[in-house]
Amino acid sequence: MTHTEVEVTAELVRDLLRDQHPDLADYPLRLGARGWDNQLWRLGDDLAVRLPWATESADDLLRKEHTWLPALAPRLPLPVPVPQRLGEPSTLFPRPWIVTTWVPGEPADRAPVTRAAEAAGVLASFLTALHQPAPDEAPAGRFGRGGSLADCSEGLTKQLAEATEMGLIPDPDAVRAVWEDAAAAPDWAGPALWLHGDLHPANVLTADGTICGVIDFGDLCAGDPAGDLAAAWSLLPDGAADLFHAVYQLAPDAATLRRARGWAAGRALAGILIGEAGVRGRPGGKPTWGPPAQATLRRLIATA
Repeated sequence: MTHTEVEVTAELVRDLLRDQHPDLADYPLRLGARGWDNQLWRLGDDLAVRLPWATESADDLLRKEHTWLPALAPRLPLPVPVPQRLGEPSTLFPRPWIVTTWVPGEPADRAPVTRAAEAAGVLASFLTALHQPAPDEAPAGRFGRGGSLADCSEGLTKQLAEATEMGLIPDPDAVRAVWEDAAAAPDWAGPALWLHGDLHPANVLTADGTICGVIDFGDLCAGDPAGDLAAAWSLLPDGAADLFHAVYQLAPDAATLRRARGWAAGRALAGILIGEAGVRGRPGGKPTWGPPAQATLRRLIATA
């Protein structure tokens, strides 16, 4: 985590708006959240300002969203943060920033899904709409997302070893078996599809026990949909993955589902480690990420 050298305050955000988007500068402003890459500031009732405050890659991710998401958003059946304005680096703030629409809801790592059947249908409809063939110029994924699952084996092995050594994984052999089965599955042979790329609980919003929005498209990319399909195990309650697959209209084959389970295991291990770092008060840690990640591993092992 590399925090920006400039402290982000309400006064700074107001000055940035006055400098580059003065018609928005007098809207009510308040802090919304401090995320992994960005800070989010509510702007009036319907807008938000996102500024990178950690990770050097956040600048490119914001520009990617500004380029691609306005064209994709109209076909998606859930609210997403649609970029409205781009802020360029300046003497006030040396990094790009964006103004987006505000998406109401509570992150699923804090308010998990409880209405399984309804949420499974909502998630399946969202991914069916998103998972359409992407153009050749669509961005490639980071950290292997959208690509071959087997290429991520080294990183997952290290995460599993670290989590095991810390006593965070009750059954490491069962987790390893899920991963090895997934990594052995044939690679995706279909067209490169549009992917969210980072569908973990903190990037999905809930209300009244079901999914009401999806945020943070910084890892938007094209490729194998298995990484997004992992959300059936990481977001939905026990036993709901089958409900999701019954509604998802692109009918994934057995190999894609095996890879999806592998991506779910990998994302869960990362969430467990990040959650533990939060419990221990370490920079970048998110204590709310641990419980849903543990639940994901339990679901994967129970349905192995």
